[in-house]
Amino acid sequence: MSVSRAAMGILSLTAGLFASTAAWADGEVNIYSYRQPDLIKPLLDAFTKETGITTNVLFLDKGLVERIQAEGANSPADVILTVDISRLTEAKDAGVTQPVVNETINKDIPAHFRDPEGNWFGLTTRGRVVYASKDRVTENDITYEELADPKWKGKICTRDGQHSYNIGLFASMIAHKGEAETEKWLTGLKNNLAKKPDGGDRDQAKAILAGECDLALGNTYYVGLMMTNEKEPEQKEWAAAIKVLFPNAKDRGTHVNISGMALAKNSPNKDNALKLMEFLSEGEAQKIYAEQVFEYPVLPGAEPSDVVKSFGTIKPDELPLADIAANRKKASELVDKVGYNDGPQD
Repeated sequence: MSVSRAAMGILSLTAGLFASTAAWADGEVNIYSYRQPDLIKPLLDAFTKETGITTNVLFLDKGLVERIQAEGANSPADVILTVDISRLTEAKDAGVTQPVVNETINKDIPAHFRDPEGNWFGLTTRGRVVYASKDRVTENDITYEELADPKWKGKICTRDGQHSYNIGLFASMIAHKGEAETEKWLTGLKNNLAKKPDGGDRDQAKAILAGECDLALGNTYYVGLMMTNEKEPEQKEWAAAIKVLFPNAKDRGTHVNISGMALAKNSPNKDNALKLMEFLSEGEAQKIYAEQVFEYPVLPGAEPSDVVKSFGTIKPDELPLADIAANRKKASELVDKVGYNDGPQD
């Protein structure tokens, strides 16, 4: 199969950015990341301080797997950092990762947060929770199922139903309830929307402050980022307007997803890559994740930050991540089938 013009363009860009694989010295490790650079910088700075190994980050907002595929055997990618189980399994299924058997990593990361074949590893978790208006919502307990209750008609906001964060939640509902029941639930949720899905999770908190809705779906860590945002202090007001409800806390628990890492298939600096992966799984990095990114560490015994603790206690749904990944395609199809992104119908 011939290489497409698009792929050739990627290869040319790679050559321009990196000059050649040989240009990357032995004292470096190359990271392809879907994670925002400012979120991972504190971790990488700590890694370099400890090891002397320089980190080079290429941030992409899409097309990471396709890029590594196009680069082929000459890809400079060593470590892949990303969020969401779907992107980790996508990388594995596309053949751009390689298995890792590492005693340190396996000791630090519980089995249900890693690929059984060692192609990816979870580093942190985040809950998909309900943001609720402090002023207008008296309930302090809720279930995902209740979001379809007509009493919430016109009172719920969410981002795009096809966004990976929502697809993960919808896929977990399929795993627990079955496809038919999830379709009914998703239809009920859609009918309760205040408007067409749009924006990001932080925008949902902003909409609650503005009175556009009373409830919204959002990730836990965004609340911490809003609460501590000195550059855009208006976000503190958004966070102050909401309380965090952990759905299904009294039964199966709250849906969680992960951020994670994988070793690239043709890693040219494999030893350094493994050192970075070990570092990210261990105590110091897990503490940095907790304190600066407001996510839940996967390392057993590691504590979340005080800011995250202020949200309340999370009881994570222990549904295997593989079950979520297996139902993502069905979840995406249901979003289209019920016309979720069309918003409420009068």
